[in-house]
Amino acid sequence: MFRSGFVSLLGRPNVGKSTLVNMLIGEKIVITSDKPQTTRNKIHCILNRENAQLIFIDTPGMHKPKHRLGENMVRVAQRTQREVDAVLLLMDGSTYFGPGDKYILEVLNNIETPVVLVINKTDLVDMDKAKELGEQVSKEYNFDQIFYVSALEGENLDGLIDYLVTLMPEGPKYYPDDMITDQPERLLIAELVREKLLHHTSEEVPHSIAVEVDKMSKREGKELIDINATIYVERKSQKGIVIGKSGKLLKKVGELARKDIEHLLGSPVFLQLWVKEKRDWKNKAGFLQNMGYD
Repeated sequence: MFRSGFVSLLGRPNVGKSTLVNMLIGEKIVITSDKPQTTRNKIHCILNRENAQLIFIDTPGMHKPKHRLGENMVRVAQRTQREVDAVLLLMDGSTYFGPGDKYILEVLNNIETPVVLVINKTDLVDMDKAKELGEQVSKEYNFDQIFYVSALEGENLDGLIDYLVTLMPEGPKYYPDDMITDQPERLLIAELVREKLLHHTSEEVPHSIAVEVDKMSKREGKELIDINATIYVERKSQKGIVIGKSGKLLKKVGELARKDIEHLLGSPVFLQLWVKEKRDWKNKAGFLQNMGYD
C-alpha cells in the first residue's frame, strides 16, 4: 500500500522549522536564519520513500502581526492546519512554555488533524529538561505522539518520518520522484539572496528587506546564467546599510548567494544586485501580491 499526504510545520518564530524541513528532504530548500519570521511563504517540500510520499509545508511562524505582511503570514499559517493530514508542532527545547505557545494550542483546538509535538534543539539542552517541557505541554493538549530531535544535527528524525507515514492515508504520488519542491526557481533564488542579507544585517533591516528576481536568462552559446535581482528596503538609510561602505556588503552578499544559486541550478551564474527604496512596502497590497506574500 502506498501512502501519501501533507504535513504542516507550526511553531513560534525561530524554533527550527526550516532547518527541520531541509534536513528531512536532504537539500537546502528553505532559507534559515536566527532572525524571527524568516519564512514568509507557504512552501511545499517533497520527501519520497519507496512506500510513501510526504509533502511538508513550511509555514510562517505564528506571531502577533504588526503590518499587512505579518497579517498575511499568520493567516497562511492558520489556514494551512485545516488542509493537511498531520501537523508537526515544533518547540525549542532550550526555552520555556510561554504565551505564544498557548496561543498556538488554542488555534489547534479548532482542528481535528492529528498533531505531533516535536521538541527540537536537543543538541542545546539536557534531555531531562527537554522532556520536562514535553510533559508540561502535554498537560495542555492531547498530542498523538511526542518526538525529541535535533534538526541541526539530524538526530532522531528517522523515527519521526516512520511515524508520519503511518498517519498518511492511502493515496497517489502527487509529485514525480525527482521533484523536491513546488517553488519556482526565481523564488528560490530570491530567497537565497534574502538569506544572506538576513545573516549580515541587524536590528530592523532584515525585516524590511524583500528580493525580486527581475531577469534570468542563459547566455547565448554558454552555460552561464545571467540573473538580475532587486533588493527592496523601506527607507533610504536602510539602502545605505545594505550596500555598505564602498559597496562591500552588497558585494559580499552577492558572492555568497551566487555560490548557493550555482549549487541550486547546477550551472555557473553571473549575479547582479540592485537596491531600491520602496517606502512601507509591507503594507502595500499590490506589492505583496506581486511578491507572492498575499
